[in-house]
Amino acid sequence: MKRIPEPELMDTPEQAAAYAEADFEEPHSQIVSQFQRVFPNVDVSGEILDLGCGPGDIAFRFARLFPHSRVTGVDGSHEMLKLGEERAETETLTDRLTFIQGIIPGVPLPEQSYDAIVSNSLLHHLHHPEHLWSTVRAYSRPETLIFIADLMRPDNPETAREIMEKHSGNEPEVLQRDFYNSLHAAFEIEEIREQLQQADLNHLQVEPISDRHLLVWGRFDGAPF
Repeated sequence: MKRIPEPELMDTPEQAAAYAEADFEEPHSQIVSQFQRVFPNVDVSGEILDLGCGPGDIAFRFARLFPHSRVTGVDGSHEMLKLGEERAETETLTDRLTFIQGIIPGVPLPEQSYDAIVSNSLLHHLHHPEHLWSTVRAYSRPETLIFIADLMRPDNPETAREIMEKHSGNEPEVLQRDFYNSLHAAFEIEEIREQLQQADLNHLQVEPISDRHLLVWGRFDGAPF
Protein backbone atom coordinates (compact mmCIF):
# COMPACT_ATOMS: atom_id res chain seq x y z
CA MET A 1 0.00 0.00 0.00
CA LYS A 2 1.40 3.39 -1.00
CA ARG A 3 2.10 5.81 1.81
CA ILE A 4 -0.28 8.78 2.01
CA PRO A 5 1.11 11.53 4.29
CA GLU A 6 -1.27 13.30 6.64
CA PRO A 7 -1.07 16.76 8.26
CA GLU A 8 1.93 17.06 10.58
CA LEU A 9 -0.02 18.81 13.35
CA MET A 10 -3.24 17.97 15.15
CA ASP A 11 -3.97 21.42 16.46
CA THR A 12 -7.75 21.77 16.58
CA PRO A 13 -9.52 21.84 19.96
CA GLU A 14 -11.71 18.97 18.75
CA GLN A 15 -8.73 16.72 18.05
CA ALA A 16 -6.91 17.66 21.25
CA ALA A 17 -9.96 16.98 23.43
CA ALA A 18 -10.69 13.68 21.66
CA TYR A 19 -7.14 12.42 22.18
CA ALA A 20 -7.00 13.57 25.79
CA GLU A 21 -10.30 11.84 26.60
CA ALA A 22 -9.71 8.65 24.57
CA ASP A 23 -8.95 5.35 26.26
CA PHE A 24 -5.29 4.70 25.46
CA GLU A 25 -4.69 2.68 28.62
CA GLU A 26 -3.89 -0.58 26.83
CA PRO A 27 -1.52 0.71 24.11
CA HIS A 28 0.19 3.24 26.37
CA SER A 29 0.69 0.65 29.11
CA GLN A 30 2.24 -1.55 26.46
CA ILE A 31 4.65 1.26 25.56
CA VAL A 32 5.94 1.32 29.13
CA SER A 33 6.08 -2.48 29.25
CA GLN A 34 8.05 -2.56 26.00
CA PHE A 35 10.53 -0.04 27.39
CA GLN A 36 11.07 -2.25 30.42
CA ARG A 37 11.45 -5.29 28.16
CA VAL A 38 14.16 -3.84 25.95
CA PHE A 39 15.90 -1.95 28.76
CA PRO A 40 15.50 -4.33 31.73
CA ASN A 41 16.52 -3.14 35.21
CA VAL A 42 17.22 0.40 33.95
CA ASP A 43 16.45 3.31 36.26
CA VAL A 44 16.55 6.63 34.44
CA SER A 45 17.43 9.24 37.03
CA GLY A 46 18.31 12.10 34.69
CA GLU A 47 16.75 13.83 31.71
CA ILE A 48 14.13 12.24 29.43
CA LEU A 49 13.05 13.83 26.15
CA ASP A 50 9.60 12.93 24.77
CA LEU A 51 9.28 13.98 21.12
CA GLY A 52 5.75 14.49 19.81
CA CYS A 53 4.27 14.19 23.29
CA GLY A 54 0.73 15.34 22.40
CA PRO A 55 -1.35 15.87 25.57
CA GLY A 56 1.41 14.18 27.53
CA ASP A 57 0.15 10.77 28.61
CA ILE A 58 3.41 8.96 27.76
CA ALA A 59 5.41 11.74 29.44
CA PHE A 60 3.35 11.33 32.61
CA ARG A 61 3.85 7.57 32.57
CA PHE A 62 7.63 7.90 32.29
CA ALA A 63 7.69 10.55 35.02
CA ARG A 64 5.88 8.14 37.34
CA LEU A 65 7.97 5.14 36.26
CA PHE A 66 11.21 7.01 37.01
CA PRO A 67 10.50 9.26 40.02
CA HIS A 68 14.01 10.76 40.00
CA SER A 69 13.85 11.81 36.36
CA ARG A 70 12.89 15.06 34.69
CA VAL A 71 10.80 14.80 31.53
CA THR A 72 10.65 17.36 28.73
CA GLY A 73 7.76 16.91 26.32
CA VAL A 74 7.88 18.58 22.89
CA ASP A 75 4.99 19.00 20.49
CA GLY A 76 3.97 21.39 17.74
CA SER A 77 0.35 21.60 18.86
CA HIS A 78 -0.60 24.38 21.26
CA GLU A 79 -3.96 22.75 21.96
CA MET A 80 -2.37 19.41 22.88
CA LEU A 81 0.23 20.96 25.17
CA LYS A 82 -2.34 23.11 26.94
CA LEU A 83 -4.09 19.94 28.10
CA GLY A 84 -0.80 18.44 29.25
CA GLU A 85 0.11 21.51 31.26
CA GLU A 86 -3.31 21.52 32.95
CA ARG A 87 -2.90 17.87 33.87
CA ALA A 88 0.62 18.42 35.22
CA GLU A 89 -0.75 20.97 37.67
CA THR A 90 -3.44 18.63 38.96
CA GLU A 91 -0.97 15.76 39.38
CA THR A 92 1.65 18.02 41.05
CA LEU A 93 4.32 17.09 38.52
CA THR A 94 5.15 20.60 37.33
CA ASP A 95 8.57 20.44 39.00
CA ARG A 96 9.60 17.36 36.97
CA LEU A 97 7.60 17.73 33.76
CA THR A 98 8.10 20.52 31.25
CA PHE A 99 6.20 21.03 27.99
CA ILE A 100 7.69 22.96 25.07
CA GLN A 101 5.86 23.94 21.90
CA GLY A 102 7.95 23.69 18.77
CA ILE A 103 8.74 21.80 15.59
CA ILE A 104 11.74 19.54 15.22
CA PRO A 105 14.51 19.84 14.27
CA GLY A 106 14.74 23.55 15.12
CA VAL A 107 12.98 23.78 18.49
CA PRO A 108 15.32 25.04 21.27
CA LEU A 109 15.63 22.49 24.08
CA PRO A 110 16.89 23.08 27.63
CA GLU A 111 19.57 20.34 27.65
CA GLN A 112 22.44 19.64 25.28
CA SER A 113 21.82 15.88 25.55
CA TYR A 114 19.45 13.47 27.29
CA ASP A 115 19.69 10.19 29.16
CA ALA A 116 16.70 8.81 27.25
CA ILE A 117 14.85 9.94 24.12
CA VAL A 118 11.38 8.49 23.65
CA SER A 119 8.67 9.07 21.08
CA ASN A 120 5.28 7.53 20.43
CA SER A 121 3.36 8.01 17.18
CA LEU A 122 5.29 11.01 15.92
CA LEU A 123 7.20 9.49 13.00
CA HIS A 124 4.20 8.81 10.77
CA HIS A 125 3.14 12.47 11.01
CA LEU A 126 6.41 13.76 9.61
CA HIS A 127 6.67 14.70 5.95
CA HIS A 128 10.44 14.58 6.43
CA PRO A 129 11.18 11.59 8.70
CA GLU A 130 14.86 12.48 8.71
CA HIS A 131 13.97 15.33 11.05
CA LEU A 132 13.25 12.83 13.82
CA TRP A 133 16.48 10.93 13.34
CA SER A 134 18.62 14.08 13.12
CA THR A 135 17.04 15.30 16.37
CA VAL A 136 17.73 11.96 18.03
CA ARG A 137 21.38 12.21 16.99
CA ALA A 138 21.70 15.85 18.00
CA TYR A 139 20.48 15.27 21.56
CA SER A 140 22.05 11.89 22.26
CA ARG A 141 25.33 11.10 23.95
CA PRO A 142 27.04 7.71 24.28
CA GLU A 143 24.64 5.24 25.93
CA THR A 144 21.54 7.43 25.57
CA LEU A 145 18.49 5.15 25.54
CA ILE A 146 16.55 5.54 22.28
CA PHE A 147 12.97 4.28 22.21
CA ILE A 148 10.76 5.20 19.24
CA ALA A 149 7.33 3.54 18.88
CA ASP A 150 5.03 4.16 15.96
CA LEU A 151 2.36 2.74 13.72
CA MET A 152 3.24 0.23 11.01
CA ARG A 153 1.67 0.58 7.57
CA PRO A 154 -0.55 -2.38 6.58
CA ASP A 155 -0.30 -4.10 3.21
CA ASN A 156 -3.59 -2.76 1.85
CA PRO A 157 -6.51 -0.43 2.64
CA GLU A 158 -8.78 -3.33 3.58
CA THR A 159 -6.41 -4.44 6.34
CA ALA A 160 -6.08 -0.83 7.50
CA ARG A 161 -9.85 -0.58 7.87
CA GLU A 162 -10.03 -3.89 9.73
CA ILE A 163 -7.37 -2.70 12.17
CA MET A 164 -9.14 0.62 12.62
CA GLU A 165 -12.49 -1.06 13.35
CA LYS A 166 -10.87 -3.57 15.71
CA HIS A 167 -8.98 -1.06 17.82
CA SER A 168 -10.97 2.19 17.58
CA GLY A 169 -14.45 1.13 16.47
CA ASN A 170 -15.96 2.44 19.72
CA GLU A 171 -14.07 5.74 19.72
CA PRO A 172 -15.41 9.10 18.44
CA GLU A 173 -15.51 9.53 14.68
CA VAL A 174 -12.61 12.00 14.73
CA LEU A 175 -10.37 9.36 16.30
CA GLN A 176 -11.48 6.65 13.89
CA ARG A 177 -10.78 8.90 10.91
CA ASP A 178 -7.39 10.01 12.22
CA PHE A 179 -6.37 6.44 13.06
CA TYR A 180 -7.28 5.17 9.59
CA ASN A 181 -5.39 8.03 7.95
CA SER A 182 -2.43 7.44 10.25
CA LEU A 183 -2.21 3.81 9.19
CA HIS A 184 -1.91 5.00 5.59
CA ALA A 185 0.74 7.55 6.63
CA ALA A 186 2.85 5.10 8.63
CA PHE A 187 6.10 3.58 7.40
CA GLU A 188 6.99 -0.03 6.76
CA ILE A 189 9.82 -1.63 8.71
CA GLU A 190 12.15 -1.74 5.72
CA GLU A 191 11.53 1.94 5.03
CA ILE A 192 12.56 2.78 8.58
CA ARG A 193 15.68 0.64 8.29
CA GLU A 194 16.61 2.65 5.22
CA GLN A 195 16.03 5.89 7.17
CA LEU A 196 18.28 4.65 9.98
CA GLN A 197 20.96 3.67 7.49
CA GLN A 198 20.93 7.15 6.00
CA ALA A 199 21.07 8.72 9.49
CA ASP A 200 23.97 6.48 10.57
CA LEU A 201 21.72 4.95 13.23
CA ASN A 202 21.59 1.48 11.74
CA HIS A 203 22.83 -0.02 15.03
CA LEU A 204 19.30 0.50 16.39
CA GLN A 205 16.89 -2.44 16.42
CA VAL A 206 13.59 -2.33 14.49
CA GLU A 207 10.84 -4.84 15.24
CA PRO A 208 7.05 -5.23 15.09
CA ILE A 209 5.40 -5.33 18.53
CA SER A 210 1.72 -5.70 17.59
CA ASP A 211 -0.55 -5.94 14.56
CA ARG A 212 -0.21 -2.17 14.12
CA HIS A 213 2.90 -1.00 15.99
CA LEU A 214 6.64 -1.19 15.55
CA LEU A 215 9.54 -0.24 17.77
CA VAL A 216 12.96 1.29 17.13
CA TRP A 217 15.27 0.94 20.11
CA GLY A 218 18.83 0.74 21.33
CA ARG A 219 21.64 2.67 22.98
CA PHE A 220 23.26 5.48 21.04
CA ASP A 221 26.81 4.52 20.12
CA GLY A 222 27.91 7.37 17.89
CA ALA A 223 28.62 11.07 17.99
CA PRO A 224 25.96 13.77 17.53
CA PHE A 225 25.93 15.65 14.25
